[in-house]
Amino acid sequence: MTLQDFFDSVSANPALLTVFLLAIPALAFVVNMWSGEKAEEIWRWRFVYATLVYLACIPGIFAFTLNVYLFLFERQSIWRMNLVTQVLPVLTMVATLMLIKRKLPFSYIPGFGKLSGFMTLIAALIGILWIIDRTRIYAVTYIPFTYILVGFVGLLLLVRFAWSKLF
Repeated sequence: MTLQDFFDSVSANPALLTVFLLAIPALAFVVNMWSGEKAEEIWRWRFVYATLVYLACIPGIFAFTLNVYLFLFERQSIWRMNLVTQVLPVLTMVATLMLIKRKLPFSYIPGFGKLSGFMTLIAALIGILWIIDRTRIYAVTYIPFTYILVGFVGLLLLVRFAWSKLF
């Protein structure tokens, strides 16, 4: 089964994915209601919040990355966008993160720093690959591949360092 086969299968029967993706922000809303108002009560729910963050962010990040790839590299038209597999996961991620942010700072959620670092790394990687694709640097240079690879890793480290200092 290819990724295209999987997306075709989900597109043919979108009910299960839709229910799953809509349940995540609904669960975040319910947990916000149950967790209380005191800091000690909210602190006990941090692993539940972490689970909700990961349930929302993994499909959301994947869908966002897929959208960027399809629009920048495959030149997909916005009219051909699948709402269930390309838009709903991103909206679920945003809604869930907004609901959780109201109750608990992200710094208290276990593993959230690694997740934001992962998102930064993906964004930097796609940006660099898009620049390489548009400038066709790989076709017009006589620089050895190891130098390009070292420069690529250095650029990723620079972006990561700059992102951490910026935020």
